[in-house]
Amino acid sequence: MAIHFYGSDDVPYGCFSNFSDHGLDLDGHWWPTSEHYFQAQKFAGTRHADLIRRARTPLRAAELGRDRSKPLRRDWERVKDEVMRRAVAAKFAAHDDIRATLLSTGDEEIVEDTGTDHYWGRGRTGTGKNRLGRILVRARGRFRAELAAAAGAGGERDAGDRLFGGRDR
Repeated sequence: MAIHFYGSDDVPYGCFSNFSDHGLDLDGHWWPTSEHYFQAQKFAGTRHADLIRRARTPLRAAELGRDRSKPLRRDWERVKDEVMRRAVAAKFAAHDDIRATLLSTGDEEIVEDTGTDHYWGRGRTGTGKNRLGRILVRARGRFRAELAAAAGAGGERDAGDRLFGGRDR
């Protein structure tokens, strides 16, 4: 049975949304949400990227990131999945509580349940690429493998502390 998510306030899986209030430290800056990071990377190295990083809300960051009066970086289509992977990995590594939620999903498929996005979500017809859901599944697998490796090296309880700092940051 697939796990569907969309709104950042949905319990318990709203934390999977890029709009969830879980900041991350990446590329030498603090980002209020993974949405801020993702949208800013469309304009990396510009003043517009910094404006997006400082946006008051993830919705405003998304609006600024979708502003087509500003030119996207030339390689955006090639790098956007990697940008999302980095944002998701940093977000879940930084927060014990949401990492535990991600790990608690077992082997279930994770689906961004949006009818408007056929690339990152399932799309209106349910046949979208669901790239965000797939990236979450991949991150879950990596965290699970890291915990297993650390547990084999010295005890399961200490493994999370060694890998992730043992606290919410």
